[in-house]
Amino acid sequence: MIIIGEKINGSIPSVAKAIEARDEAFIRDLAVRQAQYGATYIDICASTSPNVERDTLKWLMDIVQDAVDTPLSIDSSDPNTIVDVLPHAKKPGLINSASDEGGKCEIVFPIIAGTEWNCITLTCDNNGIPTAPDVKFKIARTIAEKAQKHGIAFDRIFMDPLVNSIATVPHAVTSFVEVTRNILDAFPGIHITSGLSNISFGMPIRKSINQTFLVLAMGAGMDSAIMDPTSLDIRTALYAAEMLLGIDEYCVEFLDAYREGIIGPPPKQ
Repeated sequence: MIIIGEKINGSIPSVAKAIEARDEAFIRDLAVRQAQYGATYIDICASTSPNVERDTLKWLMDIVQDAVDTPLSIDSSDPNTIVDVLPHAKKPGLINSASDEGGKCEIVFPIIAGTEWNCITLTCDNNGIPTAPDVKFKIARTIAEKAQKHGIAFDRIFMDPLVNSIATVPHAVTSFVEVTRNILDAFPGIHITSGLSNISFGMPIRKSINQTFLVLAMGAGMDSAIMDPTSLDIRTALYAAEMLLGIDEYCVEFLDAYREGIIGPPPKQ
């Protein structure tokens, strides 16, 4: 599983407070702990006003890159901001994100063509976020074709089918599963990712819902997730799912993680 660590995000009150106070130690600790628990990328999202977002992203990038060697996921709703701060990265990572809304792919794809940067792409357009799987797939095809035109291989694309909240869309998960399978069939090598917490928005016991969604989505072929790698429950669900799906043959990784205390209660001495 490709884990995109979600903890350094200014929409989280504690992180917003740290950003405002320029608390480097707080940000560094979040980066180190996510790396220790297996984050493939560390997402960095300022969630500040546009006039300070670029400087805030660079400040966050400096702290994280000094603390860990894990590649960054540069996260902003403004593709021009992402393009502006890319040179500040010490090595290629992940762009979060582009979509078929407002010409975002046309801004991002020419910049990363011919590089080693990967990109999360969202199945939304100028009409918003659809709920029907056929509409999501149509947008995914449009984005994939744009990537091809710029010579960007499918294995550099992390397609996010944008799971809807189960509180408002009863078929949210079945729609996600259907479009995931269709995307994987149509575009060999492409990755599927998702922000796990979107499924449980507006519901109680959100962590349990997120864990269950992770397992169901992995069963459909999702191989990446924007998640909290420091959460013991999420980690345990992930390792268990990989084992039960046959990804972790002979339970090697599950048992190693258990012995090392990465999942489950620590074994008795």
